Amino acid sequence: MVPDDNEVAASGGETDRRHFLGTSLALLVGSAVSPVAVGALSTSASSVSSAKPGQIAIPPGAFPRRPTLDLFPGFEEIRIETSEATIAGVVGGSGPPLLLLHGYPQSHLEWHHIAPRLAERFTVVATDLRGYGSSSVPPDGEEHLGYSKRAMARDQVEVMEKLGFDRFALVGHDRGGRVAHRLTLDYPDRVERVAVLDIVPTLHLYRNVTKEFATSYYHWFFLIQRAPVPETLYGSNADFVLRSTLFGGLVGGAIPDEVYAGYLRAFSDPASLHAMCEDYRAGAGIDLVHDEADLDRRIHCPLFALWGASGAMARLYDVLAIWRERGTDVRGAAIPGGHWFPEANPEETFAALSEFLSS
Repeated sequence: MVPDDNEVAASGGETDRRHFLGTSLALLVGSAVSPVAVGALSTSASSVSSAKPGQIAIPPGAFPRRPTLDLFPGFEEIRIETSEATIAGVVGGSGPPLLLLHGYPQSHLEWHHIAPRLAERFTVVATDLRGYGSSSVPPDGEEHLGYSKRAMARDQVEVMEKLGFDRFALVGHDRGGRVAHRLTLDYPDRVERVAVLDIVPTLHLYRNVTKEFATSYYHWFFLIQRAPVPETLYGSNADFVLRSTLFGGLVGGAIPDEVYAGYLRAFSDPASLHAMCEDYRAGAGIDLVHDEADLDRRIHCPLFALWGASGAMARLYDVLAIWRERGTDVRGAAIPGGHWFPEANPEETFAALSEFLSS
């Protein structure tokens, strides 16, 4: 069965990372540039030179224009050093700050349909999670702490701080939704409002494993296996895995070839693929410890849950009811389509997000 929903968890044994990281990690870390921030975060020459006090403006031409930036007109590419990683992404638009977090096995390119339209009302920051896309690949850490959602959330808070934003709206799809959930718990004073796309809390999933869940989310139980088993099997068949077991017929359509090329590049890289597995290993281990500790806490900012009407989430769970157990101001809606609705149904996704973010 080809899963509609792409989530995969984690809790395998310790890894000899030298086989995976080696030169790739050295190149990623070595290529990082110094932290940058944006003034008004517009791409006009006047706004680039008008950074607020304490910020560092992005000078024109500081980052070479890449073909994928054609998908984000008016945006600038960024690479920002955090305390543990170098986070890549794009920033553009004007208005209140908004952070977009992607899912597995994607990158910030997931938002190519939606981010430019949101940038008409918001200053949009779309990043690659640590280990994904063009972001760096930090060490695994004990108990996979290097890829805990707490560590991933901390990256994003530090990125927004360096861009001059202490409070912001937050949208996360799939793995990015899990990072958004943790970020909102750990940094409640930073998040104005949060939207989680096609997920329910990780702890709920692991406490309610069924045959149907294991069938639809088989990769949750595959990617957590001891390295290098999932890395080797997926890495040896990267294009087949992405096209046949994940994206299906979306490649070349809702997922343009140039976007797919970016996904495939990262998925084919041993260091990045290992990091993705570590994300899931953490999800089945240390993330559950953190979630258990916070089980009595509630999210008090407005929370918006979106899910694919024909996806696994809709079939298996009462998504809205589950999130209402976790927050005090929760609303939600189903978007026609399956798990990949931010790319497959961008019109309705944009409309729903725009209404929530502007309310």
